[in-house]
Amino acid sequence: MVLFKNKCSYCRPVVNFDFISFHFEKFGSLLYLEAVLKLLDEPELVTTIQTGHERLRSVACLNDGSIWTSGLTNDIKCFNSKGSLLQTIKKQSGKFPYDIAVDSDGDLLYTSGATKTVYKVKSDQTEEELIRLQGWAPGQLCVISTGDLLVTMRSDDETQYKVVRYSGSTEKQTIQFDNEGKPLYSGNTYTKYITENRNHDICVADYKADAVVVVNQDGKLRWRYTGHPSVTKKKPFNPHGITTDSQSRILTADSDNHCIHILDQNGQFLRYIDNCDLDCPWGLCLDNNDNLFVCELFKGNVNKIKYLK
Repeated sequence: MVLFKNKCSYCRPVVNFDFISFHFEKFGSLLYLEAVLKLLDEPELVTTIQTGHERLRSVACLNDGSIWTSGLTNDIKCFNSKGSLLQTIKKQSGKFPYDIAVDSDGDLLYTSGATKTVYKVKSDQTEEELIRLQGWAPGQLCVISTGDLLVTMRSDDETQYKVVRYSGSTEKQTIQFDNEGKPLYSGNTYTKYITENRNHDICVADYKADAVVVVNQDGKLRWRYTGHPSVTKKKPFNPHGITTDSQSRILTADSDNHCIHILDQNGQFLRYIDNCDLDCPWGLCLDNNDNLFVCELFKGNVNKIKYLK
């Protein structure tokens, strides 16, 4: 860990590095320098976007600061950073999307349990089938650093759940059991939001199991997080949305306790975000500046929260 302090005004960089800590990591012959952003003592609510969705469940961030949102209706909406509606897409299947994501090309992806399909919507609003399943129904999804797609899915008899990695429409990996042959995830119809961390861990918020389940990129179980003891959080830990930031921290929405849990990459609890008057937080995403976007299920609002210094 290194601390930089500015020198004279002539040689001072444009970015103010006063007392910002940095972390060096060496990978082979390469040396990476990255700022270590600390948690704010009091997270700040920056803005609230009213989406008009019934049961707002998912939010996905784009590089230009806009967001896609979806709920329990067949429309998917795009809003700019000021909350103005830019675009609405009506799903061809007529059913609500289980989840949404944005791929490396900026195209919208969504899952449909009704048709057992993952769809891609291009910038010209043309829609194509990306993945069609048999015997399984897709749930939540995320795009990872390699450009591959991770999809959670349940069996038709609702007894099994697994995570499958795709390159395009080609299945590359299945994650379902631990080293003892026991299921990693609860088998049911409940949501299991998914994200990738910077260390390539795969993080799943298993709502019915009351746990965040984290495996490495090879699918080996690393740890489970089942909540943090608290005198103010009276109800069981019920994770829904999950995302990770530039510091490899994991954020997950605890809907019943109306807060966000922040963990380090090893599953250690760091703090709550519970001061922004969140009501039933659900889907989460982070933009390129580590601003957190939180869906409120019943209010239909997306709250933008600053939680890093």
